[in-house]
Amino acid sequence: MEVHRILVTGGTGFLGSAIVNALVKQEHYDITVLDIKPPSTNTPSRPNVKYVQANVLNLSDTQKIFKQAKPTIVIHTVAVSPIGSDRYSQRRRASVFGLNVNGTRNMLDAAKECGVRAFVYTSSCAVVTDDVDRDYPNMDESTPTGNATLVYGQSKAAAEKLVLQANTPHFLTCALRPSIIFGLGDTQTLPTIHACISKHETPYILGSGLNLFDFVYVTNVADAHLLAVSNLLTTRTAAGEAFFVSNGQPVPFRDFCVAIWAEFGHVPPWEARIPRAVAWALGGVAEWVTWLTGSQATLSRGSVKDACGVRYANLEKARRVLGYEPTVGLAEGVKIACQHYKRQIEQLS
Repeated sequence: MEVHRILVTGGTGFLGSAIVNALVKQEHYDITVLDIKPPSTNTPSRPNVKYVQANVLNLSDTQKIFKQAKPTIVIHTVAVSPIGSDRYSQRRRASVFGLNVNGTRNMLDAAKECGVRAFVYTSSCAVVTDDVDRDYPNMDESTPTGNATLVYGQSKAAAEKLVLQANTPHFLTCALRPSIIFGLGDTQTLPTIHACISKHETPYILGSGLNLFDFVYVTNVADAHLLAVSNLLTTRTAAGEAFFVSNGQPVPFRDFCVAIWAEFGHVPPWEARIPRAVAWALGGVAEWVTWLTGSQATLSRGSVKDACGVRYANLEKARRVLGYEPTVGLAEGVKIACQHYKRQIEQLS
């Protein structure tokens, strides 16, 4: 089988490392990982994986790495996602657009200059769902983008547009839109939900508590990237296209949180349902307190909109074109991820 040279940006990160692990198992990829951070100390040494440190915002350095690695395939995962109160503000707009949009433009320019054949971009469901004033039940690829109200979704939509517009018969591109990713090495979703236990926030139900959300286990997203690469190298039916990727198991946002808390032996001692309008007003008060004290609060008007929204996707296109099927189910993924996170907490204590 032909050995392909593949370059993975962000390959030491949460999703990127899962993609590298999946590529290694295929045994017919010569892999270069480009990341601003070095691999963790427990990363195994592999003969077909080379790590290089670079910033995708530095086009000159990126071009040098491309000339050395000579990849025929690129998987571009590098991005920054504001967390906490920054998610709902404009404070980091310049840096978010800088990395997510300009960094992607640099990667496209270097890839085309180097003669890359296939370019797979890690986009996000946020290109649609960061329009937090609307619900998106059963959204699909025909759902319009460009309506995001939050900086992250706006930046990912702009970068995705660059990638898909760059598609040509000789430079094939596609974009994957994962839903909320969780799993081994998760630094956002699982830690944030787990932290609600120590903050004594688990009893409070915002809104109905029945709003459906999509989540996806990290190795399922990695599998989708490999399927996209394979498609662009063979049938090419994914070229110029975007695909939603999730576990295909929408669940109430509250239920997902309760399942995680249960893995840590926690059950909310009581429950109090807070109507959405009341929660939104309380979020405004919390924002003022945060501003006055300089502290960080979980509750804000933005977080209420997030927690009460309906956000899940139809996977028909990914299944039909890529042959995608999630191999790790939601319940299994929660158990695996929580057990791993529990061990991390124990090591730090």
